[in-house]
Amino acid sequence: MKSSRVRLTDRCTRLTFSSTSRNCEARIMKRTHTKLNTAEGQTKRFGVGMLSPTVVILLIMTAYPLIFTFFYSFTNYNLLRNLRSPAKITFFQNYVKLLKDPYFQQSIWNTVKFTIFAVIFEMLIGFAMALFVNSLHKGQKTMRTLLLLPYLLPTVTVALSWRMMLSPNYGIVNQVLQALHLPVYNWFSDIHTAFGMLVLIDVWQSAPFVFLLLYAALQSVPQSQYEAARIDGANRFKILFYVTLPNIKNSLALCALLRTIDSFRLFDKVNLLTGGGPANSTSTITQYLYNYGIKSLDFGFGSAGAIVMTVLVLLLSSVYIKRAIS
Repeated sequence: MKSSRVRLTDRCTRLTFSSTSRNCEARIMKRTHTKLNTAEGQTKRFGVGMLSPTVVILLIMTAYPLIFTFFYSFTNYNLLRNLRSPAKITFFQNYVKLLKDPYFQQSIWNTVKFTIFAVIFEMLIGFAMALFVNSLHKGQKTMRTLLLLPYLLPTVTVALSWRMMLSPNYGIVNQVLQALHLPVYNWFSDIHTAFGMLVLIDVWQSAPFVFLLLYAALQSVPQSQYEAARIDGANRFKILFYVTLPNIKNSLALCALLRTIDSFRLFDKVNLLTGGGPANSTSTITQYLYNYGIKSLDFGFGSAGAIVMTVLVLLLSSVYIKRAIS
């Protein structure tokens, strides 16, 4: 009887100790979880606090000008005309005038045509350059530096250099043609050559950008896949289409998007070399807005054009954004 009581007492003691231990462990886990949540919350609050000034600055620098431009696109605001009288709301008059203008329609076609030709040639040449440099066993750094030089030059320097080389009077290109008894051209004033020269100059300067991104993408392709393809007897073309391209397809899409947006906004080369001429054959959307909106101080009309261009660029960007999200 006494021994049974002792056993019962020991069992109760063990149960009490076990229950107390579980309670202690639960309290410890709860405290630890609370501390982790508190630390995580503090980290999040710190991150939000650090990012908030940047977000506010970006909103001020991007959202405010866009809202300002959108508002003035519905007015007849002209800096000279509205010095004495305030601007009036004209609703969609600027947009109707803009879309009906044959010069603007021609500028849209020029921009689309330029973008298509420039992006295709830049992607092809940049990809070829990346494949070539990536295949080198020696001198990759030197070749990479040399190929990047055109992209590192300021656009003004590039435009003026090409303008001097293609000058009808003292340009080296026309001098060589004369020495070969071939016809010379006024490259930037001839309606048959001006557009092609702009495409050539843009490709010369921007193809190295495509090369740089695609070269970095090629460096990340696993060498084991190349070795497995060679063991299976694949030739260079099969390796290119079944190993290289699938691995860098996202980089190709990103390059195409970035070059499309940049080409769509082309202004500096056109303004410096042709001014949109001859006969509006090289006028892009940005050049048109500069000629008919900024130079004439018709900011209401220019704002409408800027909004139209922003919408077009966003539509182009949405293609890649949807691809990246999916």
